[in-house]
Amino acid sequence: MSYCFNFACPHPENAGDDRFCLKCGKSLLLGDQFRAVKLIGQGGFGRTLLAIGQSTEDQAQCVIKQLLPGSKQSVELFRQEAERLKQFGQHPQIPALLAHFEQEDALYLVQEFIDGQTLEEVLAAEGTFSETQIRSLLGEILPVLRFIHQHQIIHRDIKPSNIIRPRQKENAPPQKLFLVDFGASKLSADDRLKQTGTVIGSAGYAAPEQTMGKAEFSSDLYSLGVTCVHLLTGLHPFDLYSVAEDAWVWRSYLPHPISLELRRVLDKLLQKATRQRYGNASEVLKDLRLEAPTSTVKPTATRRIQTQDRQQWNCVQTLEGHEGEITTLAIDPSGDLLATGGSDRAIYLWDLATGKRLYSFMGRSFWSGVGHRDRITDLIFHPDGRTLISSSNDGAIHFWDLETLRLLDTLPGHGWGITALGLSRDGLILVSGDRDGLIQLWDLERWRKMSEFHQQQGQISRFVLTPDERVLISSSDDKTLCFWDFETDELLKTIRAHADRTTALALSPTGNTLISGSADRMIKLWNCHSGQQVKVIAAHRDTVNDLQVHPRGALFASGSEDSTVKLWDIRTGDRLATLKHPWAVNAIAFGAAAKPVGFRSEGDWLVTGGADEAVRVWERGE
Repeated sequence: MSYCFNFACPHPENAGDDRFCLKCGKSLLLGDQFRAVKLIGQGGFGRTLLAIGQSTEDQAQCVIKQLLPGSKQSVELFRQEAERLKQFGQHPQIPALLAHFEQEDALYLVQEFIDGQTLEEVLAAEGTFSETQIRSLLGEILPVLRFIHQHQIIHRDIKPSNIIRPRQKENAPPQKLFLVDFGASKLSADDRLKQTGTVIGSAGYAAPEQTMGKAEFSSDLYSLGVTCVHLLTGLHPFDLYSVAEDAWVWRSYLPHPISLELRRVLDKLLQKATRQRYGNASEVLKDLRLEAPTSTVKPTATRRIQTQDRQQWNCVQTLEGHEGEITTLAIDPSGDLLATGGSDRAIYLWDLATGKRLYSFMGRSFWSGVGHRDRITDLIFHPDGRTLISSSNDGAIHFWDLETLRLLDTLPGHGWGITALGLSRDGLILVSGDRDGLIQLWDLERWRKMSEFHQQQGQISRFVLTPDERVLISSSDDKTLCFWDFETDELLKTIRAHADRTTALALSPTGNTLISGSADRMIKLWNCHSGQQVKVIAAHRDTVNDLQVHPRGALFASGSEDSTVKLWDIRTGDRLATLKHPWAVNAIAFGAAAKPVGFRSEGDWLVTGGADEAVRVWERGE
């Protein structure tokens, strides 16, 4: 049996092993090496054929991808794919390229044949995937993505039909999943990443930035996340995303429950903002505990950390209810009320004495016309004790009445996600920072914008105000700290603080010591008046997400992506204690140390929240 390579042949099927088509006369051998025997699939620009190699005794099966030449761009894409497959074909989970041909009527890629089913076919035949199957899928495909990303290639078309489960052979070692179809892949050179490119990918699976022609490595991870929720639910991605809520609602369609750990990983894979998504495959494997972390911190010219903790802190309360990671928290001035915000767009109010949830301000949805449309980024209690202020990636700043439990008002936003808030001591001036580095000052008495300034080139991560409220200090993803005159908005000085993003900032109660944390895993202590660096601490194994100073100023706490909270002596830089979380710690806050709170005796206590969707209350032991 032979199948004719002529697209226009009226009777392409030929019996026997003739060299030429009996109907149109076209050669039935490609490059005198490969004979097509069956049509597998066909589209508007080409088709896929099952073939047999003629140069080997066993006549091994292979796949021929036949493309119409079309434009110069299509020819260039063909050559790029051939080059990619030459490069990647040595990987055991990517089909090897056997040959490629350019002819006048068509272009041909000849690849190793993988005898098996696509995951789309597996889903149709066997039904929705279990958690075990999804973990296996991630454990097998993530290392393949890491391999191609290390070679600076973005696949750009990860979906169930491009992942093949090989047919397992008797008495043979089990084979892992194969990743196929590199026709949409793209070289990711730094200069080209900054340019808008061709929109390539499959509807529903492509990441938001990819649909705008700006694919990144994390775009493949997003598509893998979409693939997983499709296989878990059996529904197309279009049915798992709510336009009304502007959010993924896949959890509501799970036929069987899955673990909190896997839910958290999938939610992070599906984040719209690339900064909130996993940056590389190794991070996902680590969070799934499928691969041990390889990075270690080596304090070189930094202060050596002591290994023995001096203080004992005990977890006395765990508060649960959020359906997404805790992103921010705040304690009211009385020390009795806790507010928490999460990636689920919800804000919860808790009684710290009892651990009871008092109220929920839910995100905007089809049923609710108020609330935030995206993850909560910051929370501040107003000094009047009756108002909570919240910000979100949706660009809005909301004011919530704590007496009526209603939305009071919303500041007019400018569209960019608000990432940080600051408030004057009298509660009359609000400071907001956004993803684009813009800082705005708001007069809350007259309800108008006072001024704005834009010096830093990255996302604003934190604000602190000196005790005399003369200087505002901001930290940013551009690795800097900026000191501003709070009355005139004049930029006083800029410090290049870290080797990577400056992600956290805190100030001692006296205003003398400024503390910064970074994605470089370091904590630095600065003389706030001179701007001189005082100490450097190799503090964590991953990004420092938050910093808070004890109300008395003797110690400070740091929360990190490495799943720990560490407490430090602010004078010496010595580590006092290490508190363990299951996953990343995103937010921390000290309670009112001099006030007894509920069942807790008078003393030090700390609240922490993280990626495990839980809030923990810690009390210092005797």
